[in-house]
Amino acid sequence: MEKIFRPNPNSFKNTFCVFHEESLDSINGLELQYDSKSGSKYFYTKVGMYRLSNHWGRLANSKWRLEPLESEIDGAESRNDSKTKLGFAPWTNFYPDNSVEELYYLEVNYIKNTVNYQHKNNPKYDNKAILRTSFETTKRIKQIRNLLNLTSWAKYFDYDDLDVLRQQIINELIFTNKTLEEIKRKIV
Repeated sequence: MEKIFRPNPNSFKNTFCVFHEESLDSINGLELQYDSKSGSKYFYTKVGMYRLSNHWGRLANSKWRLEPLESEIDGAESRNDSKTKLGFAPWTNFYPDNSVEELYYLEVNYIKNTVNYQHKNNPKYDNKAILRTSFETTKRIKQIRNLLNLTSWAKYFDYDDLDVLRQQIINELIFTNKTLEEIKRKIV
């Protein structure tokens, strides 16, 4: 009989991790190893963790995000209406988190109109986007979401294409330390 893999519970404190949504079939045959007070269920394997939960994001002392399943037909997000989702993350995707170090950078998907933060230990990080603390990252995310989703800010600019203007400002927010006000003054 194979021994059940159980990581040290403290190994998850103060971590950042991106989980990828999986079908519920993925945990068939796996033993539930931890059932949290908040209702999340954890299944551990030698390669990573499955988490079944109805809440993602900031968790006590960690930041765990769930990337949703993509539809194979049109690339749209999963149509599963259940708030409870199963996510999987390999152990190598758990990175240290704290509020004082500059650990995070921003990524924008202009097609989906979204912005997310990633950890500097992510192997995809190319050292081009500016690293920021959690607080600074949260502030920039809010500014970028407003730029992506609102248009009232654009009435003060002379432009031919709003999407080009958006991208210009957002790129400055990601790749420089300039404030939004400095960027807007430079463009006007």
